[in-house]
Amino acid sequence: MASSTVLLVEDNDINRDMLTRRLTRAGLTVMTATDGASALDAMREHQPGVVLMDMTLPVLSGWEATEKAKSDPSVAAIPIIALTAHAMAADRERAMNAGCSDYETKPIDFPALLSKIYLFLGANNT
Repeated sequence: MASSTVLLVEDNDINRDMLTRRLTRAGLTVMTATDGASALDAMREHQPGVVLMDMTLPVLSGWEATEKAKSDPSVAAIPIIALTAHAMAADRERAMNAGCSDYETKPIDFPALLSKIYLFLGANNT
């Protein structure tokens, strides 16, 4: 899979559609998953350049999926950006402790998120 591929893991249809369209317009290739388990499968199969992980997901939460990804050598190096409505400092710390590379609160500041994505994608190309 191309290094400019973003895996968007979001169970809310409206949020997933909006972010997919905006990321695509920004020139990125977007894959989607709607739960943590399918996100892990997609990470293993497609090796995206970065993952945008909603933390409140069905089947396997974003917290659990991130921890599992970081303990799996085949996908551990893929950066994961937490996307969450949980905006307290403790929530950021929890995401980072789970293995997230960065954190963005909802509602999404799209220019800031895009900067983070490009930063991680650029680091993967070096």
